[in-house]
Amino acid sequence: MSHPDEANKAGPTPTGPAAHPTTPESVTPQTAAQQAATEADLEPNFEFKGTTPYEDYVRASVITSLQHPLSDEPGEMVFLVTSQVMELWFTVLVHEWTVAARALRDDDLPRAMAALKRSTWELKALNASWKPIDHLTPAQFNAYRTALGEGSGFQSAMYRRLEFLLGEKSATMLVPHRGVPGQYAELEKALHEPSLYDEVLRLLHRRGYPVPQHVLERDPTQRYQPDPQVERVWEQVYAGPQEDELVRLGEALTDVAELVLRWRNDHLLATRRAMGAKVGTGGSAGVAWLEKRTRKNVFPELWTARSHV
Repeated sequence: MSHPDEANKAGPTPTGPAAHPTTPESVTPQTAAQQAATEADLEPNFEFKGTTPYEDYVRASVITSLQHPLSDEPGEMVFLVTSQVMELWFTVLVHEWTVAARALRDDDLPRAMAALKRSTWELKALNASWKPIDHLTPAQFNAYRTALGEGSGFQSAMYRRLEFLLGEKSATMLVPHRGVPGQYAELEKALHEPSLYDEVLRLLHRRGYPVPQHVLERDPTQRYQPDPQVERVWEQVYAGPQEDELVRLGEALTDVAELVLRWRNDHLLATRRAMGAKVGTGGSAGVAWLEKRTRKNVFPELWTARSHV
């Protein structure tokens, strides 16, 4: 038998919420009607008078209606879509580097850096676009190669604008676009504008670095040529505090340059694997042309200056 005082030794009887712990059994279940009403509240709006807002913004039906393979080979669809995806990434990169160039012109380095940083992620996405077609055998590529006719990637107007922003200027590369006046005008305008690197060097000059006058006043329609004095400017920048914003600018540009070089090299390897040393479509030299491109550094003094820091 328990002693009457043992109950008191156990302490006072608990009161409040803790005295009645909630258990699954104690929760009042929703009625079927209530549950259905809750689920209905979570459903998106399905009713629109015209096209969906998503379609109005993205124009998905336009994008997905642009694929018109010219052969019965199933692999051609992949090649066609991959090429179109690359064109979209070219468009984004031209936008980013144009923003960066304008920001540098306005001495807005944070805005320029943000655009350059974004472009590195976009370049990685562009480079990944090779994956669906970088394994083609010659027989697989030949199955629909004739459908390309004289078409070739070097005829891409948006890619040409991208190369112009990197300082790879050439009036000759406008010739294929003479038949499209609006496109030709855009490229001609881009040819005469300073490149992204031109704006970088002008910024360095305004910050007190001895960028030579002949570089600052160079003809912007000509391909940028490496200059030993510019190399020494980058040596000075990199010899300073590593947290300096101009060192960070140099590294952001180097990231861009490295990814562009990877793009060119991936293009070369995919082409070499698919067609060897045959003449390229559109009469280009194919692999020989691409090998020449891979040997050219983007923002060259940023690479050579490292040997002297």
